[in-house]
Amino acid sequence: MNRRSILRQTLLGAFSAAALYATDAAAQDVYKIGLISPMSGANARYGAFANKGANLAAKEINAGGGVMGRKIEFVSGDSQCVPAEGVSATKRMISFDKLPIIIGDICSSVTLAMQPLAEEAGVLLVNAASSNPMITYKAGVGGFKWTFRNYPTDEGRAAIVLEHAVKNRNLKNFAVLSVDSDYGRGAITFTKKYLPRYAEAKILSEDYYKEAETDFRPVLSKIRNSGAQAIIMYGQADTTPIVARQMLEMGLAGKIVLVGNGEFNTAKTIAAAPTVMNGSIEAAAWLPEWTTARSQKFVEEYKKAYGGEMPNNHAYTHWETTHLIAAAIRAAGSLQGEDVRGALSKLKYDSAMGTVTFDDHNQAVLPMVLLEVADGKPVIKSAIAVKVDYPK
Repeated sequence: MNRRSILRQTLLGAFSAAALYATDAAAQDVYKIGLISPMSGANARYGAFANKGANLAAKEINAGGGVMGRKIEFVSGDSQCVPAEGVSATKRMISFDKLPIIIGDICSSVTLAMQPLAEEAGVLLVNAASSNPMITYKAGVGGFKWTFRNYPTDEGRAAIVLEHAVKNRNLKNFAVLSVDSDYGRGAITFTKKYLPRYAEAKILSEDYYKEAETDFRPVLSKIRNSGAQAIIMYGQADTTPIVARQMLEMGLAGKIVLVGNGEFNTAKTIAAAPTVMNGSIEAAAWLPEWTTARSQKFVEEYKKAYGGEMPNNHAYTHWETTHLIAAAIRAAGSLQGEDVRGALSKLKYDSAMGTVTFDDHNQAVLPMVLLEVADGKPVIKSAIAVKVDYPK
């Protein structure tokens, strides 16, 4: 080998070593967190909001110095809102990416499937959007010590909506039209749990729709003939405007109101049929009209970051949950999952919705917003914190 070849090899080796060192140094400057959400399929819209909210929070945290000197970076996984896909993404993040913390999922059935994997691996699973009460029935003292949820449950939502509808709006006769999913059916199960509290309240009919369904006229005709005063609907945001327009076509505006949750409060939904949406009742984890300074600052920064797009509930909860995790890391003084878990259980965190603490099932105790639509705009009636009534 001549001198020139030896010099070339020496330089290549030096460049390779320098590149490897730079890569290792860069990796040490990053703290990776998993984020599993539906990024494709019928619920991709929700996953897009979740990722935008979380990444905005990471940008804000990193601008302030990150956590323990490291910048937060998300590793994303697509659950498609299918348990098997969520399990696959979780296994990859645990075994391949070696992540200490995972945020996920939006869909309750996926989160329930993720819980035993996180527990077995000792990986902190922080939920920011699933509402099935079973998630925290099984968490904390319920068994899964590595699962925390920073989101209200369907049980609390159902109790709040039903009480307001019966006591404050004098609605007694209900029809059910909810999405045929764990979420839609679960919310109705809990509505029925609290229905006996109100002697005159009753459900006259019960129907569920498929996610891709678009023609609701037959079931709306049945509801109209039943004498129902209100439709209890827990469903998809994209479906609510379709139902509202078809109610308008059938002359049901002002005669039957919607109660439950399906993004009744958004400008898009209200614009679809304002006279139908007026009077609708909804309980939400958050909404853009919430007036605290932190909430309004989030809306402003989100719109600035994403071309004027208005954030939805999932954008907010993933933004806030990312900040919550960062606060727990700082409180722990550690990046280790077990230390962060211990800090999270004792944390008092000031969110846009109020102070967040966790109960012994690792469920966040935080208020929900009760609202009605009036004159084409969402009007906040109250914020109510509901404590979960755990099975004995």
